[in-house]
Amino acid sequence: MKLPSEAELLRIFIGEADKFEGKPLYEVIANLARQKGMAGATVIRGLMGFGAHSRMHTAKILRLSEDLPIIIEIVDEPEKIEALLPELDKMITEGLVTIEKIRVIAYRYNSAGN
Repeated sequence: MKLPSEAELLRIFIGEADKFEGKPLYEVIANLARQKGMAGATVIRGLMGFGAHSRMHTAKILRLSEDLPIIIEIVDEPEKIEALLPELDKMITEGLVTIEKIRVIAYRYNSAGN
């Protein structure tokens, strides 16, 4: 797959405990992006953060949180990102979704596995 040099970054901020149809929401979103043939998705678990309710979520030893921040980043062509948004809207009940224009410098795949 070749990405154009001008692409978009879709960034989704949710909580680790968020679910969709009984499954972790971050997992459902990453799998959906893969099924749709998107260029790539990465799920990042945060150490600390807060959102609209200003409730702090942290991984500190004395105050373990089971709802750490999760960020899902998906990069692809603007049209593919736009087509994904209505499906995300049905899944995400609380969180933040942003889109940024980006410049892709390299997107490589080594089919030899080296």
